[in-house]
Amino acid sequence: MTKWEYVTVPLLVHATKQILDNWGQDGWELVQVVPGPNPEQLVAYMKREKQ
Repeated sequence: MTKWEYVTVPLLVHATKQILDNWGQDGWELVQVVPGPNPEQLVAYMKREKQ
């Protein structure tokens, strides 16, 4: 059975692609993006297979 690890990542709207690309290079897959605590911020939920 596949086991996953998860992380939440704060995203700034002016640097979203760069932040997601950096996490993606480390093997993290984007699951969902939800609104953050203020209009300038989003929160990304990421997952990757446990090694």
